[in-house]
Amino acid sequence: MVLKTTRRKPKLPPLTAVIEPGVDGYFVATCPELDVTSQGKTRKEAEDMVREAVELFLESATEKEVKRRLARRNVVVKPLELAHA
Repeated sequence: MVLKTTRRKPKLPPLTAVIEPGVDGYFVATCPELDVTSQGKTRKEAEDMVREAVELFLESATEKEVKRRLARRNVVVKPLELAHA
């Protein structure tokens, strides 16, 4: 008999992807809240790749590791309102 264990996952805040050109012609995509990075030949591919990387990380990481990364990063993403724009 095989017992299946279910791992509890912590509630996640909204996650973001920062996508920017890399030095090698690829785009680099980072999820700053979890410190997960990937890349792709296009912005769309980089976004898809970082989404997959985050999903794989969440499948394999312990609850403790996810909480540690969220606490360590303490990222806040806010729109900037500029007076002279």
